[in-house]
This record gives sequence, C-alpha cells and structure tokens, in this order.
Amino acid sequence: MSTTSLASNERVPFGIKLAYGAPNFAGAAMLIPILIHMPKFYADVVLVPLGSLAIAIAIARALDALSDPFFGWLSDRTQTRFGRRRPYIVAMTPLCAIAFWLLFTPPESLSRNAAALWFGTTFILYSVFHTAYSLPHYALGPELTLDYHERSRLFGVREGFTILGTIVASVAPGILVSQGLSERRAFAVLGVVFALLLIVLCSILVAAVRERPDFVKREPNPFVPGVRRALRNRPFRILLMTYVVGSITGAIPGTLMPFFNAYVIRPDNPQRWLAIFLAAYFFTGFLCLPLWVMVARRFGKRPAWLASFVMGVTGGAAMFFLGKGDTLGLLILISWAGSSFGAGLFLGPAIQADVIDYDELHTGKRREAQYSAFWAMLPKFVAIPSAAVPIAILGSIGYVPNAEQTPQVVFAIKAIFALAPAAFSVLAFFIAWRFPIDEAVHKAILAGIAQHARGEIATDPLTGEKLPPPRARVVDEETGWFLDHFSPRELRRFLDSGQRTIVRDAWRAAFGAIGACGIAIALVATQLTNLDVEPGPLPTLAVVSAGFAFAIFVFHLMRVSPARRLAAGAVPIDVVRAHLNGG
Repeated sequence: MSTTSLASNERVPFGIKLAYGAPNFAGAAMLIPILIHMPKFYADVVLVPLGSLAIAIAIARALDALSDPFFGWLSDRTQTRFGRRRPYIVAMTPLCAIAFWLLFTPPESLSRNAAALWFGTTFILYSVFHTAYSLPHYALGPELTLDYHERSRLFGVREGFTILGTIVASVAPGILVSQGLSERRAFAVLGVVFALLLIVLCSILVAAVRERPDFVKREPNPFVPGVRRALRNRPFRILLMTYVVGSITGAIPGTLMPFFNAYVIRPDNPQRWLAIFLAAYFFTGFLCLPLWVMVARRFGKRPAWLASFVMGVTGGAAMFFLGKGDTLGLLILISWAGSSFGAGLFLGPAIQADVIDYDELHTGKRREAQYSAFWAMLPKFVAIPSAAVPIAILGSIGYVPNAEQTPQVVFAIKAIFALAPAAFSVLAFFIAWRFPIDEAVHKAILAGIAQHARGEIATDPLTGEKLPPPRARVVDEETGWFLDHFSPRELRRFLDSGQRTIVRDAWRAAFGAIGACGIAIALVATQLTNLDVEPGPLPTLAVVSAGFAFAIFVFHLMRVSPARRLAAGAVPIDVVRAHLNGG
C-alpha cells in the first residue's frame, strides 16, 4: 500500500518533532534581528541613508523571491541516497551562517556608500542561502505525516521553536546593550552565536530525520506545467491569495516597530522598552500556542485561523491612538495581538499540507517544495514594498536619525505601522473565509488517493468530479504534462491558426516580460545617480516590478523548447483536442 493511503493515526515520534523543529529556533533568531533591528541599526548607527537601505532591501528580497521557485523545483527533482531535502540543508546552512555573520559585522571604516553596498551584498547572500536550506526544510514537513491533526502538532512544535528563537533574538540586543556593549559589538556577538547555532541544529536534523523512500523515488514534474496545475487548484488559489493580501503590509510591523517605539511612544530608555515590547508580543504568542493547537483540534484549522485574524487586527489597529508615554497601553495591545501570533505560524503550514494532498489527488505527484516555493515567492514579492517603501517614505518626508521627529513624520509612522496592516488583514480574513478543506474533506482526499493507488476511479470531494487514476486517463500522463506548458487559449490558436503560432506566442510573452524588466531597471538606475540624496519610494517599486517581470520572462523562456516540439508534431492534433476537452 502507498504511504499516501494512510489516512489517519500516522504519528511522528516526539524526538523527530524536536529534531525537525529545532532549526527554526536559530532561523527565527537570525531573521528577527534582520527584520526588526537591522534597518534602524544601519540607519542610526552605521549612518546609511534610508533611501539606500530601501533599495538594498528591495533588491535582496527580489532576488530571494526569484530563488524560491528555482530551489523548490531543484529539490523536488533531486534524487540521492540521502533524499531530496537533506543534501541542500547540509550544503547551504554554513553559507547562510557566514553571510549572516558578515551582515551583522560591517567594518567601522566603511564610508556611507560603501556601508550601503556592504549591507546590500551581505543581505542578498543571506537571503538566497536562507531560501536554499529553509525551503527544503519546510518541504520536508508535509512528508513526515499525512494525518490531519498530527500535522498541526508537528508544525506546532516547529513554530514553538520559531517563537522561542524570536523571543531570544528580540530581547538579546537590548540586554547586551544594557550590559555596556555598543550596538556594533552587541550585533557582532549575536551574529557569531546565531550562525553557529544554525549549523549545529541543522546538523542534528540531518542526522536524525529520514525522508520517505517512496516520495524520494517518485518522478519529478516539469516546472511550467506544475505552475499551471497549481493555479487550477482552487484551495491553493484561496490560500495563496490570503497570503498575498496579508503580505502586502506584512513587513511593516517588524520594520517600523523600533521607529514607533523610539519616535512615537518615546520612552526614557528606548532599547530597553523595545526589548520589553517584543518579548511581550512573542512570549504571549508562545504561551498561547498550545491553546491554539487545542482550538484547531476541537473546532478545525480554518475556524481557529479566522479567529486569530480578529485578535491581530483589533490589537494592531488600536495602536494608532497611542502617543508619547503610552508604554502600558502599548504593552497591553501588543500582548493581545501577540497572543494570535503563534496560530498563524503553525496553522498556515498545516493547511498548506492539506492543499498539497488535494493536488496529489488530481495530479498523482507530490510537490511539497514547489508549493512551498509558490507560497514563499509571491508573498515575498508583494511584501517587498512593505519592507522598503515605509522607510523610503520616512526619508523623503524629513526623517532625521537620532532626533525628535516632525508631527508629519510621527503621523506617518503611526498610520503606516498600525492602520495599514490592519486594513489588509481584514481583507485577507474574508478571503480565508472561503477556504473549503476541513477534516472530513481531507479524509475523503486521502481515500481518493488510495483508490488511485489501487487503479480505481476516485471522486473529488469538493466538486463531485470523477477522477480516473492519472495513468489511466484519455490523454496519457506524460503528454498531459507536456501540453500544460501552454494555456487553453494558446492551444486553440495552435489548432485554428497554424502550428507556428505556438512558438510565436511563447517568444512574444518572453520578450514582453524582459522588456518590462529592462524599463524598470533603467528607472532604478536613473534614480540612483547620487546615493546621498533620498530617492523616495519609486525606485523601490521599480525593483519589485523588475524582479517580477524577470520571473515571468524565465517562465515563458522555459516554454520555447516545448513550443518548438509541439510545432514539429510531437503531439497529434486529435490528442491536443482531447486534452482541451478535459482528457
């Protein structure tokens, strides 16, 4: 019997849960200082202009997002005796650790422009190497168990480590500075400690956790058809859109929290209070995590997920009404919002895993890494403006480092920090409301996969559609995947207007995308002739556009060779027609 046919009671030993989840302690401990502390550290201590920081952050995140589908595709296609995921964890973890250490230790002798270049280069290297090890790590999770509730427990343990690492990383800089260390020295110490910790914990994971042999041996899928088939997956589209909308402002709270604390609340000791606020947010998240696991067990993942939206929105929006000296008010609100933090961390991956099972019902393939890449790539692209544009806006309206800000800057910090994330979270809530997979549906999905493994016809529990096994359909599996390099509209043009149109369509789309990328890059270049002048948010948005256009270019370029094969008669015309008719 296929492993996938095990519909329930598939338990993961607690030791394996710990080994799998522990690297997130170091990963979060590295990521939180980058998201929260690094922009203000480089702006106020290293004295890099905010506009230059914004551009560097945008470029790094765009390259990071572009690397997601590549490493997802590569990991899914890798077949070694060590598995599909673990070789990348072994190879990329040390490189990520070194890049992280360099990011945290900019030489004091650097000029402002050289420091901006240092930040951009090390941040780019860290981001790419982080994706290269973390995406295979995350893709390993859905493979460890197929049980609906055991996945919640597994990801609950993993995200418990995430929150613990987040707490440590949030308070550590303030503690070290309060002990007399300069900010430069404090971050240098954290760079060494967290980098070494990542290497150790990932080594334990690789030694302790084994991959499923039947998953490792499965045939990989082509990239472009994989994208098209994923976008046909309705639960995936709903979940992805929820992520995308929520990510539009996703980086704002972490990026602007130090600014909100220092220039809106203005406590006597900003570093100490920042540590207190961050500890309150993440510690309440950690304390409430087991409660959210129980709520998900009792009421289901989706209701628990929706409830967590409400708590985060109300707590975050209320912070807009705070002002100088409201330390207690911020402490209460940030604790209320933080209590829902852990729910989003583990419920998202647990729900993702169920969507991957639904994809297997339709395609017959396991594509954990490719789906993980989708969920990472688009939200990352969408989140780039929220990480870079706010600080670019502050720089363009008169922000002055280490000084009392104008009322205009203070209002901008409050509005961007509190109201913008709340508004988009409300919209994401209503999208998530439509998510259709619950425990009963998931059991029916696994039952259908088991029927396919026996050569039987299964029923889609969401649509009622009858699904023959992938290898028993009118259009054979290999040909169906090949024809999915093209949209239905392109295939109809191929049938109606001549075979060469399919090649022209692929080239036209590729040239259009690379042209848009070139225009965006030119716009960035014209805005960065003088790094001593704040460039504003426009170049940041241009970087995002360039990165997204380049991703589209690569996607369409990968279709040119299949288009030539189809134009040369690789697939009979009647088979193309059968494919268009749902064969």
